[in-house]
Amino acid sequence: MGVFEMDKFARGTKAAMDEVVKATKNGATTIIGGGDTATCCAKWDTEDKVSHVSTGGGASLELLEGKQLPGVVALTDAH
Repeated sequence: MGVFEMDKFARGTKAAMDEVVKATKNGATTIIGGGDTATCCAKWDTEDKVSHVSTGGGASLELLEGKQLPGVVALTDAH
């Protein structure tokens, strides 16, 4: 992604976001992970046009990799 905060550099990031939205409309499960990417969703009002938005980029990736997250483990053990 690019420097989407500056309009003259945002075109590539906007195009990528448009493709993610398009993929979601076509039935793909799309996950936006990380604060900057979540901010892109907010900037272009696409939060409700993708499957999931997470501000936890690194944690989201670890979860997708099948790793256990200490906070989730603690909550699961407490239940």
